[in-house]
Amino acid sequence: MAEAKAILVPDYLTVRELAELIESSPIDVMKKLISNGIMASINQQIDYDTAAIIIEEMGFTAQSASAAAAAEEEAERQEQREQKWNVMYEGESEETLSERPPIVTILGHVDHGKTTLLDTIRKTAVAEGEAGGITQHIGAYQAIHDKRSLTFLDTPGHEAFTAMRARGAQGADIAILVVAADDGVMPTTREALDHARAANVPLVVAITKVDKRNSNPDMVKQQLAELELIPDDWDGNTMMIPVDSLSGLGIEDLLEALLLVADDNEIVANAEGIVRGSVVEAQIDKSRGTVATLVVMNGTLRRGDAIIAGTAYGKIKAMFDSAGKQIKEAGPSMPVSVLGLNEPPAPGVVFESVESDKAARVIAEDRKQAAKEREMSGSSEAAVTLEDLFKQFQSGNAKELAMILKTDVQGSIQPITDELQQISERNEEGIGIRILRQEVGRITESDVMLASASDAIIVGFNVGVDNAAKASADVQGVEVRQYKIIYKLFEDIEMALHGMLEPKYENKVIGTAEVRQTFKIPRIGVIAGSMIRDGEARRNAKARLIRNRKVIVDGVGVSSLKRFQDDVREVRSGFECGIGLEGVNSYEEGDIIEFYVRERVN
Repeated sequence: MAEAKAILVPDYLTVRELAELIESSPIDVMKKLISNGIMASINQQIDYDTAAIIIEEMGFTAQSASAAAAAEEEAERQEQREQKWNVMYEGESEETLSERPPIVTILGHVDHGKTTLLDTIRKTAVAEGEAGGITQHIGAYQAIHDKRSLTFLDTPGHEAFTAMRARGAQGADIAILVVAADDGVMPTTREALDHARAANVPLVVAITKVDKRNSNPDMVKQQLAELELIPDDWDGNTMMIPVDSLSGLGIEDLLEALLLVADDNEIVANAEGIVRGSVVEAQIDKSRGTVATLVVMNGTLRRGDAIIAGTAYGKIKAMFDSAGKQIKEAGPSMPVSVLGLNEPPAPGVVFESVESDKAARVIAEDRKQAAKEREMSGSSEAAVTLEDLFKQFQSGNAKELAMILKTDVQGSIQPITDELQQISERNEEGIGIRILRQEVGRITESDVMLASASDAIIVGFNVGVDNAAKASADVQGVEVRQYKIIYKLFEDIEMALHGMLEPKYENKVIGTAEVRQTFKIPRIGVIAGSMIRDGEARRNAKARLIRNRKVIVDGVGVSSLKRFQDDVREVRSGFECGIGLEGVNSYEEGDIIEFYVRERVN
């Protein structure tokens, strides 16, 4: 007997649309509806459950289109989860990888009990004899449940979590989203959820403060369901555990849930492989020097190993576990505090072992020099821009356009996202559009942080940009595009997906200087002793020389910029400096030098 054909059915559809799906007459469909006690006209909408009954009676099987799409999206996320630590496992073969303890971070609103929850887990699940003996705060610790280890990053807050991602480390294998039962979902909760989803990190929800009289866990579940986070007891796939951190209620259930999620996500490492991991935090101790907290992700870190972490390097002189006890080695997922680095590395950077302290020093110096050259040239790390998206896709550096959408009113969000989805489906090149966050309001620093960590662009429709967000976007190389005409927004996105969007540039004056006197320096030429009147002079800018309101030369580079005897990268308003322009050997007192840069505009 032939297997019944499966029909993908949307959540709601008209009788006519249902008839077209099963290639039947609308009259026949209406007859089936009537026989089931449902009177519906040809253009009347019916829900999925009703349509499924009719479809099965007519010899087909019904499959929910939204459920299929959710399953496909989850499969994509699972694939990305499997690839997310590839920088840690580069050079390792699958045969050498084995299970390691999961690394867990806690996200959520500031007053919903994140720190209290961490403290309770530490007291109840850290090995006996260690919990009371912790003599130092190292930013991470290991807990034991059912004879299995879990590593907790004691750095609650999605800002820290995302900062780690922005610097190259994923931050965690699993995230606990904390929501208070008496308060419900807050804006910060939604932000934390956005950041976790952007990182493709599986979530477990801890519903805290269930002991309070006004607690309402069902309200929390309903609010999270509206954010497409469906509880497992509502036939969803997200475990939501009620906990009371003060009494310890639900803590064992929460730890069990974390282990179940870990089992579903193949968290692995090679304990004998190349040592790699991430920096949790670092500081300078007056008596011990640089103290850095590291989490080993692959390999086994040993006392005496030489490591490099960003531009910090050194040989490990001493290593301590979270109880403050000296240890000689640390395997995958183990957090340790180490001594011996020359400077504190930035939290979130990836560290790895190298053959010697000397080799580590050479790598660190090369990285510092490269960073200095980027700073002098004004260039930044490669970032995703709408204009070069197609080229990045062709070279394999981009698989989709990740986007944060901010609008002036709620009513604009749905039509924009619907049209963007259609543009993505029409694109023959296969470049998808993934919207990480869609909400009403101005573009904020939090949006920039999420975009930076996720290689995303920010699109604003009829909204402004906070000053802090603007400055942060400039520093981190995040593209912010603002639109007032909706069709222009769609046109730019569609052209970008086809590789047809050309960047537009304009010159922007960043500062002016007035020539006060001139100096002739052997082998260098004439230097204009000047006062910066406004803005700033930059070594990497272009310049024009103006005399008596007439432009004498334009578009020349700055050959020399000095403060006293020192070469400098920039000089700000109110300071004197010496300026040399390429090919210019004649200046007069009163000349004006304008400095400008070429910037891309929307």
